[in-house]
Formats: sequence, C-alpha cells, structure tokens
Amino acid sequence: MDNGFYPEVGKYYDADAADFDSRYWRNPVLQQIRQSFREEVKRYPFKNILEVGCGTGIDLLHFAYIHPQAEVQGIDISEQMVSLTQLKISESNLTNVHAYIAKVEDLPLLFPDRKFDMIYVFFGALNTVDNLYNNAAILGNMLHSDGKMVLTFVNKWYIGGMVLEALRFRVRRAMARISPVWGGYSPAKYLPSKCYSPRTVKDAFYGYTMIKHQGYSIMHPAWYFTGINKRLGKLRKLLWKTDIWLNKTPFWQFGEYTLFTFQKRDRSV
Repeated sequence: MDNGFYPEVGKYYDADAADFDSRYWRNPVLQQIRQSFREEVKRYPFKNILEVGCGTGIDLLHFAYIHPQAEVQGIDISEQMVSLTQLKISESNLTNVHAYIAKVEDLPLLFPDRKFDMIYVFFGALNTVDNLYNNAAILGNMLHSDGKMVLTFVNKWYIGGMVLEALRFRVRRAMARISPVWGGYSPAKYLPSKCYSPRTVKDAFYGYTMIKHQGYSIMHPAWYFTGINKRLGKLRKLLWKTDIWLNKTPFWQFGEYTLFTFQKRDRSV
C-alpha cells in the first residue's frame, strides 16, 4: 500500500457514512466493545485529546460532553464522515470539539503548535494507513512528554473467526487476514487495509512503554457474526466474561480486536 490508496479508503468510507450510525445502534456487540474502549481512555486524565478515525463523531462528541473543559479534536480521511460529524457538532452547540478531513501524516501541519495528553484510535483506523511504523512516530511526536495512546487494531490472528468461516466453507474469507492486503469486512466492497499481529504493533511502537494489552472476541463471536450472536442470547454474557479471563493468558492475542495502551517515555529523565 502507498499514498495512492488513501483516496480509495476515503471513497470506501464516504459510501459507508449514510447509514453508519443506524447500523451501529442495531448492533449490541459493537456497542459493548466501544464502551470498553471508552473506559480505557477514561482511566487517564487529559486536557487535550485527539481521535484518529473519528467517523461520524460518536466518540468525539461523547468525550466532548463528559469533559467540557477539555479540547477534543478528531480527524478522518472520509469527507462524508467528517461532514456528518461537523453537523452533529453544530447541532450540539459544543465549542470544545472540532473535526477535520485529514490523515495521520497531516497532523504536524494541522496542529503545528499543539501536543496532546491522549490520542485514541477505535475500531482499527490504523489498519488503513500507508506505513504503521511511520504513523507510530508521527503520533508519538504529537504527544506530551507523558502522554498516552489507546489504540485498537483489527487483529491478524483472529483464530475464532478463521474457524467459523472455514466451517462455513468460506476458505478465502477464513484466510483473508493473513494476506498482505486484507480487503476489509465487506465481501462486496474492497477496502485497502492490513491486519496486524500483536507482535507487529509492539514493534511499531517499540519506543513507548506499553501499559496494557487486551483482546476482544476471543471466544465471544465478533460483531459481524450477527446471526450467531442473536442465537446465543444470554450466553453472550458468559462468553464476554470468558474473554475477560482469557486476557490474563497468552490467548489474549487471538481475538478479533486488540487494544494497546502506550505511554510516551519522558526523554528528559
């Protein structure tokens, strides 16, 4: 993947924007995962916070509401996503939140004199960047000396999903994550993207102190297995709790998403 693919990524999410929120609010698994992501961000104090891949602004406005004294900034590569976010901001009358059409590589020019206490990425926006290692360096440079990053990734080694797809005789989809280019969730629309293993993420952010790692949907079916999740009913709660326990073991590496919290190392110490 190179810089030429960014317009294609933007078009993909432009087409995805119109019914993005309605699909999200119909999916309880996505809502549960998002809330868990949010709780990790809330563990740390911040005055300036940046979201990479803000989408339609669901989390951007959430943090702006609950932290009215903080400055909340968001970027997204999709014009339509940012347009919807800006409309929500206008309707909310919030003055502490802003959204911009931009990619990670644009951050030094977009915020030349600003450093952030917290940078977060939900649902794998960094899976669609040109070079994860370069993006890691850019994000680190945008942090205060002791700033935090809460980053989530679509995981390369989602073993449960591979098995479920293989049992459905969808061999190509079962193996898609380990291909050089993943292609995204949709079988009908192609998204230039790449799934990362936990090792690759750690290597890319080797200059930072890892505070936490966590896996999601290890035993619990991923959010896009909607039919299976509906049939599971109350059993989903048990599987969610099982995943929490598995995060204390090496099996945390085999979920559908991985979450990492990194802290910038203070070079002055």
